[in-house]
Amino acid sequence: MGKYKVVIVDDDEVSLERLSFELKKDTRFSLEGIARNGKKGKKLITKIQPDLLFLDVEMPDMTGLDLLREMRDCVAWNMRVVFYTAYDKYMIQAIREAAFDYLLKPFGEQELKDILTRFVEQTKTGQRMVLPIGSPAHSGQTFIVFTPTNDMRALRPAEIGFFRYSSDRKQWEVILSNQPPLTLRRGMTAEQITLYSPYFVQIHQSYIINIDYLMLIRDNKCILYPPFDKITELLVSKKYKKELQDRFCL
Repeated sequence: MGKYKVVIVDDDEVSLERLSFELKKDTRFSLEGIARNGKKGKKLITKIQPDLLFLDVEMPDMTGLDLLREMRDCVAWNMRVVFYTAYDKYMIQAIREAAFDYLLKPFGEQELKDILTRFVEQTKTGQRMVLPIGSPAHSGQTFIVFTPTNDMRALRPAEIGFFRYSSDRKQWEVILSNQPPLTLRRGMTAEQITLYSPYFVQIHQSYIINIDYLMLIRDNKCILYPPFDKITELLVSKKYKKELQDRFCL
């Protein structure tokens, strides 16, 4: 098999030089081109059809997110996107856009190695990734969350029963079907979780449910469908009850 084709779209010369240098160390990859703005980036991506795209979030003429949205209907091949930026404020948006990964500037050598290794492993197993920009989150597409150790997990909405906030650890965790609870990294907020999908609905300051699993509300508690039917802790607070009833005609 030939080398994996890589394209970088970034206007930061120092970051470009560093990333280019590190990529050239890995013989599995071939850096096919560099673009320093979004307009040239779109042309280069279309021409090269890279397997892996490193994309800056903020560029002079457009954001990386806008570039992906504009190219959504043009990318017919299997391309994975790594957002490459110095601004952590874009992390949640990158997750919502279902980026393959996220590399903060300045990055550590091992961070890049881990991304490249995971890319190769997923490619070998035939996992396909397209640009889901603009698709509704509840349509079944996977999305990415980060754990406290900064590991990335791809989850499907159907796997998720509810989210629970631990006041002791000051962290949210996601309760999954047939899997142990998954703790999310510190700093994740309820607002950020509910932005993932309109089906993630807050019922209490400590609980967010997947409305697809809601069977009924009894004695101010949510009763869920299997496999979450044994859960009895999902209290609905007054603050959220009326909104929940009005919104879903319960």
